[in-house]
Amino acid sequence: MKIKGLINIQFAIKDNQIFIIEVNPRASRTIPFIAKSIGVPLAKIATKVMLGKSLKNLSIKNKKLNHVTIKESVFPFDRFPREDIVLGPEMKSTGEVMGIDSNYPMAFVKSQISSGNYLPEKGNVFISVKDEDKENIILMAQILISLNFKLIGTIGTASFLKKYSIEVKIINKVNEGKPHIVGLIESKKIDLIINTTQDSQSLKDSHSIRRAAIRYKVPYVTTIAAAKLAITGINIMKNKKFEVQSIQEYYKL
Repeated sequence: MKIKGLINIQFAIKDNQIFIIEVNPRASRTIPFIAKSIGVPLAKIATKVMLGKSLKNLSIKNKKLNHVTIKESVFPFDRFPREDIVLGPEMKSTGEVMGIDSNYPMAFVKSQISSGNYLPEKGNVFISVKDEDKENIILMAQILISLNFKLIGTIGTASFLKKYSIEVKIINKVNEGKPHIVGLIESKKIDLIINTTQDSQSLKDSHSIRRAAIRYKVPYVTTIAAAKLAITGINIMKNKKFEVQSIQEYYKL
């Protein structure tokens, strides 16, 4: 395409095939994030390239990084009552924050705090996951109990965990009648929600849980990958001193 400077390409993957959605000869909002992560002024470099300079002449040096940076999107779900926090292809975020630390889980925790998603250090965790995620939740449930959390789950997830001698209290789904999970959230008796959905019906059934989580500011994760990071981060947070440094200090390390 003979583009000099920055280029923004958006991809989609379906059935293991890669598709290009669009290509724009401009910077994306990922550029300032990466520039801050590595301490290299990418926009300035790209501008010089567009004006005729070569990358070779700019003498750009590779830096060895001893830190991890995580970008987290910020969503205004609390201001739009009918919006669902489960993400699709639409652009819903209104901003981004950076979590930075010497290790991955703590960088994740910082990114969550910066986006207003405060992870708890104690309390009750509600777990309801789809069938294919149940095996993955066993170790996470055991870690949560070892960290003195109490577990609450819907009958399917709770029954599965009980088979592995994991102590978990059963709570109704909303459509199963009171007492149900939304009631516990409204009573401020839930401190973390781990909820993965399997199909359109379970997505619809759990909508009220997500809306209650937003209203009462309960941290909510919708994927097993995010749950693993959250629990690892909580574990580290309880055993390690929380450190904050300026971004310039990270470049010096």
